[in-house]
Amino acid sequence: MPAITTPFNAESTAAEVIAGVDLTGKRAVVTGGTSGIGLETARALASAGAQVTLPVRDTGAGARAAADIRSTTGRDDVRIVPLDLMERSTIDAFAAGWTGPLHILVNNAGVMALPERTTTPEGWETQFATNHLGHAALALGLHDALTSAQDARVVVVSSSAHLISPVVFDDIHFASRPYEAWSAYGQSKTATLLFAVALAKRWAADGITANALHPGGVVTNLQRHLDDAQLRYVGAMDEQGRRIDHPQGWKTPQQGAATPVLLAASPHVQGVTGRYFEDCNEAAVITEPGDGMRGVAPYALDGCAADRLWEETVRLLRR
Repeated sequence: MPAITTPFNAESTAAEVIAGVDLTGKRAVVTGGTSGIGLETARALASAGAQVTLPVRDTGAGARAAADIRSTTGRDDVRIVPLDLMERSTIDAFAAGWTGPLHILVNNAGVMALPERTTTPEGWETQFATNHLGHAALALGLHDALTSAQDARVVVVSSSAHLISPVVFDDIHFASRPYEAWSAYGQSKTATLLFAVALAKRWAADGITANALHPGGVVTNLQRHLDDAQLRYVGAMDEQGRRIDHPQGWKTPQQGAATPVLLAASPHVQGVTGRYFEDCNEAAVITEPGDGMRGVAPYALDGCAADRLWEETVRLLRR
């Protein structure tokens, strides 16, 4: 099956990708939409005519983001709704309160490389719980709304960090093995990618597509949990605290939002499902990650692993 290519690349912006796209009458949900890539994704969708809802943990930050989007797009229907990906009750309330179709779901929010192992009240490792399980619960709760849209798209913001680790099914939550921040983050991002593969398989008959992506290297609030040593690890700063080159090149938030917007709205990927994109094009499958952390690992697209993750996800969320 040939790789999907588009006219866009690593330097493209969300505004360039959305140009000429009409989303009038469409409804979109973007998690993590208060800053960075999420904010720019929401802005681009709103600028094309979509009615955008931002599920937010911090309603003050959400109100500021919504006001920003309204002022730059002229849309007065940007909504904020409380939601915490670590609190299942808020996810259930959001899904239960949604009425009518949902055309676009962008699972963008996340946490990265928490320095110490922490868990939810259920005993779930925090990065896996936030980056994967919270978003999985949201997507599952919104399934009927997505189905009623007839041509809905689910967009999962993963990361090249999935190349660090597969999902270790025998000890997902680091109960037995030593906790390591980047392994935990990489595992959680592999899970998000596998979940997109699982959704693509299971929801195709409902007219729903699901794809995952790496947005590129962007300095955003995602790095808020990192200390100086960890920031140097990801190439965000040198010993003097100055920004240095990223192996893939640093992007602006507007450039980082280009690939999510492509998958959410572009006609260039209409009907495409179950794939992984970077720099606005489908990523190559690689067996060994190079210095640039590009491409997608075979284990992150594996159908059997996706099925196993689906079963484990459903089991955990049924508790």
